[in-house]
Amino acid sequence: MNGSPAAPAADFRYIVRTEKLDMTFGMVRALTQVDFAVGRNEIVGLIGDNGAGKSTLIKVLSGVLRPTSGRIWVRDRLIDPDDYSVRMAHELRIETVHQEKSLGEKQPLWRNMFVGRQITDRFGFIRIKEERAIADRMLRTAIGLRGAGISVDSTVRDLSGGERQGIAIGRAMHFEADLIVLDEPTVALAVSEVRKVLHFVETIKQSGRACIYIEHNLANVYDVADRLVIMDRGRLVGDFARGQMSLNDLTEHMISLHEERAGGTAA
Repeated sequence: MNGSPAAPAADFRYIVRTEKLDMTFGMVRALTQVDFAVGRNEIVGLIGDNGAGKSTLIKVLSGVLRPTSGRIWVRDRLIDPDDYSVRMAHELRIETVHQEKSLGEKQPLWRNMFVGRQITDRFGFIRIKEERAIADRMLRTAIGLRGAGISVDSTVRDLSGGERQGIAIGRAMHFEADLIVLDEPTVALAVSEVRKVLHFVETIKQSGRACIYIEHNLANVYDVADRLVIMDRGRLVGDFARGQMSLNDLTEHMISLHEERAGGTAA
């Protein structure tokens, strides 16, 4: 961007990488000099309080927002922010499962698998039989939904919260995503449903893919992440492998950040 020096060579260890990413909305600075990376076949837990910048960073990476400045690499490719979009992110095999409802509750599962990306014949008609067969294979193998009464013709409203997240994750896996972003997938779920979601996150890694897992519950994210990245007030303030810090130490660290921020506000 504007007079930037030549970009350094791509780093093939990473699926996605940012350098000095800034994002402003008027007078509000949402991201400041963020250097962030996700390795191949790595689960990165992205944590921080509300307003830390997590959602803004994800929206930039998924093509929803254009950064004010900075660089984005996807594998070996330097992305032009002016051309980047959700469609391009999909083409580059980056899929985001948003916290908001992303499934049609009254539609059968096989239709939800292909919404917006239907398989059609040369006349434009949907190849229903093929879509149902692929959806069935995804249910039974890739995401392991084998519950009694669950089939490709079940509607989303018949599923539990954890199973719905499984469908959304399975859809991303079907479209050959190298990187799947999960934005608070366990919000408002019962403990048994949370376990299902964490199993689906582990399935992502087992399939050779990478994942950015945004989560407020530290125990959940600590359970599955290879690496933990902490954001605070738009900045990246921590980046470490899970084994470098215990869950108790992580909790204490997050509390201290919160108290520091509260003290600064009070001042």
